[in-house]
Amino acid sequence: MLAAEKILALDIGASTVKVGEFAASRSHGLRLTNFNYADLGIDPEHEENRKALIVSTIRNVLREKNIHTTRAIFSVSGQSVFTRFVKLPPVEESKVVQIIQYEAQQNVPFPIDEVIWDYQLVGSSQEGELEVVLLAIKSDIIEDLNDGVESAGLHTEMVDVAPMALYNAVRYNVPDGDGCTMIVDIGARTTNLLFIENNRVFSRSIPIAGNAITQSIAAEFGMPFVEAEQLKRAKGFVALGGAYEEPPDEQQARVSKIIRNVMTRLHAEVARSVNFYRSQQGGGAPTRLFLSGGTSIIPYTNRFFEEKVQIPIEYFNPFRNVEIDQHVPREDLARCAHFFGEVVGLGLRRVTECPLEVNLLPHSIRGRKQMENKRPYFAGAAVALVLIPLCWLAYTKKTAALKQLELDQVKGQVEQLQTLDGHVRTEKTKLDEVKSKADQIAGLVKQRSLWPELLQDINGRLVPNVWIVSVAPESSTAPTAGGPTPPRGGRRLTRNAEEEEPPAETAAPAAQGPVALNELRIVGAGLNSSEAFTMLREFAQRLRASPFADSAAGEKSVDIVTTSAGMSREPVFTFTLIMKLAKPITL
Repeated sequence: MLAAEKILALDIGASTVKVGEFAASRSHGLRLTNFNYADLGIDPEHEENRKALIVSTIRNVLREKNIHTTRAIFSVSGQSVFTRFVKLPPVEESKVVQIIQYEAQQNVPFPIDEVIWDYQLVGSSQEGELEVVLLAIKSDIIEDLNDGVESAGLHTEMVDVAPMALYNAVRYNVPDGDGCTMIVDIGARTTNLLFIENNRVFSRSIPIAGNAITQSIAAEFGMPFVEAEQLKRAKGFVALGGAYEEPPDEQQARVSKIIRNVMTRLHAEVARSVNFYRSQQGGGAPTRLFLSGGTSIIPYTNRFFEEKVQIPIEYFNPFRNVEIDQHVPREDLARCAHFFGEVVGLGLRRVTECPLEVNLLPHSIRGRKQMENKRPYFAGAAVALVLIPLCWLAYTKKTAALKQLELDQVKGQVEQLQTLDGHVRTEKTKLDEVKSKADQIAGLVKQRSLWPELLQDINGRLVPNVWIVSVAPESSTAPTAGGPTPPRGGRRLTRNAEEEEPPAETAAPAAQGPVALNELRIVGAGLNSSEAFTMLREFAQRLRASPFADSAAGEKSVDIVTTSAGMSREPVFTFTLIMKLAKPITL
């Protein structure tokens, strides 16, 4: 990402919308150029107009800070996403994708064709087992949320999951320490726990957070949710345990006890999650704890957890290693930094390599991006369709002009030498020689135009995320009739594995003469993914439909000689194709 390019990170929480505008810093890190946030003001029991409120709130926060960036990455809450950490037996790298697809079908509690899902390897155990995190969300949920984002005038580039984005922000800003680090992110609807230990991660969502406190206050005082939320913010704090003097305000004292009761329930769930992590995931006991999220700044929350867990407590600062633009107000940023962890994690996805890189992009956006990637090829094909007739017309006119000039010269010579029959015959012989050479030249020019047409045809049949590295002509037969076959070895791809094709015995030197080129060796590469081999087969199938391919050879007209598609975790795979030509080219 270039320094001048900007990306908008958008975190849509249960009660708050947060946005951050980021660019790459000069040190190739993250630089914050603008930010804003706003409350949605939604009663969790009455969310009929939630989508409309999200759209209007996004527009307002962008307009207030004069933010014009439209390329956006947004996150979905951990509560909306099915998250499962699974362990896979040690297998060959080429089979990892197949096993993960099987695990997804077995673990995701919805039909696999009704969800958007992704995965990432997060580590390995001492026994060699692969630890994988699976994430899935129902298609209608992510499509509805994306529709709201794009209705606000934004263009979705990527969809992350809030706990995973927070994990990336922690790894970027918090130095590695000994033992297990626990992040307690207390939001409005859920509390997300992250356990980070030796480059491993485990997450869990607890449905006890700020809204649970507000609902308890509303039930205790018999008031609406919105008024209870205002009372919590105005007078709320976590009541101190033991013999502490209560505040003189009776209402404040009652609110503080309600908050402590909910926090006690939350701590019980945190303790159960710690026990689960240690017993089921083989993790260690947390040695330090970071607080994050909008509810975490209720007064004395950190003191409450210090009393309960007996380990060092800190507030997570997501901007510790983030460069802040000089125009960004530091004081305003300090007041809201505690709940901007997910926003920072989203911004990191475009400027650096992150430990967890998942993408739950909806099908509608994936289809649109595929069409955008194909537009240059469509434009090139359209230009070629226009240029080819124009070039041919220009060539024809030029050739006709040259022929006419030659004919005029010959006529002049014939008129001058009509009286001398011998001279006429001599000049006629010369004219025949000239015409023969001109025909040879015209044939060579015509043959030269064959190569651009052939290369243009191959380029037009490329599939997305695949490109050509080199194209080389070859001859599978001897230059002269009855000659030996030139050696040609390689790797022939079968359905399950590559088989080594032994090279032929060294052939005797061929006799000098015209060389018939009847094959092309096409070497290329592409972006490696679970669909890499499918894309390669599709490219080969398109080449078989080419008018330059030998249709009589059937499936053998285009042969996949070698490929690394789906056989490695490298980001790029390579391949070699052999294409039999319908008409040999003679040199």
